[in-house]
Amino acid sequence: MSIFEQRESDIRAYCRVYPVVFDKASNARQTDEDGKQYIDFFAGAGVLNFGHNNPRMKKAMIHYLESDGVTHTLDMHSTAKRAFMERFVKTILEPRNMSHKMQFMGPTGTNAVEAALKIARRATGRQEIAAFTHGFHGMTLGSLACTANAYFRGAAGVPLNHVSHHKFGCMEYLEQLAKHYADASSGITPPAAFLVETIQAEGGVNVASKEWLQGLAKLAKDVGALFIIDDIQVGCGRTGNYFSFDDMDLDPDVVCLAKGVGGMGTPMALNLVKPEIDKHWSPGEHTGTFRGQSLSFVAGSEALSYFENDELMNEVNSKAELMARALAPLEENFSAVSVRSKGMILGLDVGTGEQAKAIVDSCFADGLLIASCGTGGRVVKLIPPLTIPDDDLQQGLDILVRNTTKVMEAAA
Repeated sequence: MSIFEQRESDIRAYCRVYPVVFDKASNARQTDEDGKQYIDFFAGAGVLNFGHNNPRMKKAMIHYLESDGVTHTLDMHSTAKRAFMERFVKTILEPRNMSHKMQFMGPTGTNAVEAALKIARRATGRQEIAAFTHGFHGMTLGSLACTANAYFRGAAGVPLNHVSHHKFGCMEYLEQLAKHYADASSGITPPAAFLVETIQAEGGVNVASKEWLQGLAKLAKDVGALFIIDDIQVGCGRTGNYFSFDDMDLDPDVVCLAKGVGGMGTPMALNLVKPEIDKHWSPGEHTGTFRGQSLSFVAGSEALSYFENDELMNEVNSKAELMARALAPLEENFSAVSVRSKGMILGLDVGTGEQAKAIVDSCFADGLLIASCGTGGRVVKLIPPLTIPDDDLQQGLDILVRNTTKVMEAAA
């Protein structure tokens, strides 16, 4: 029995899907300790947008360490933080005319969501958060209350209060909800905030329409609620723009970022908060020991360099077209299969969790790392590194199509 089975908690999950010991990694490939290579279409659940051991980031981090750069600062000023912030403002915020302030917190997505919930409640004086069916926002109690998945919610051990869940992506439902808020006798009062993912990655790659998101933003403004976008898994270039909502004419009060924002796989999270909202904080009210993760600032600065021109985003859009074309025959050949995508996140709904698991297992044996998501795990999700070489992308797609065809034919 290995040390993992002997001593690691039974809560471990992904290692059960990929039961090998990984040793090396470069861009879109991982290698186990026996030397077998795997094309990585999982990419750290969206963390590794720029690939494993990105050479530009690795070089910058090594230089920073060798020069005795400060590695831990809480929220004190540092040259690494200044460089990251200046580049983020110049490259991301100013071109979009975003005046948002940058709040750094504990370096995970759930920390970002928790901070967003707190400031929404403080700024509005209200308690309830409006979240959505199939949404996923994290595992700590506040963000877990906003998460819809019953399996995750069941581990809380306490009631998950002060959140209501509403139908995702439905204009008719949204219009009815607006009428309830306008009716003083409906018994339904406006929330502190609407918290939404433009693409529900863990929920099954459910892509919201521009019309619905604009309607939701207007409703939030009309009722005096904050409009919060959780861009943690699908931001940082995943959809062909830095933000997943760049093409939607939206003006969120708060944007939650984590995962890919740290660039190298080192932990980092931040919220972009409008100044008039941010002023409701008092110093140190939401803290975190690792909100000054300097190596993430260094790598994250290099990640931002990819957005100083259109080269990478043009590649992402080209690769997205290749991915969609490769999977289109599956949708044509099998009635149970449907594809949902935007940019380089793609969901292959195969009808049941059992079939999705069989595809994931078969692909793994064939040298491809891929995961499932959605209700019952019925959706196979593709989130390869944005920097994946064309040959690796095509080879991985061939493996996926071959093994999906095998599983779906056996199930027919």
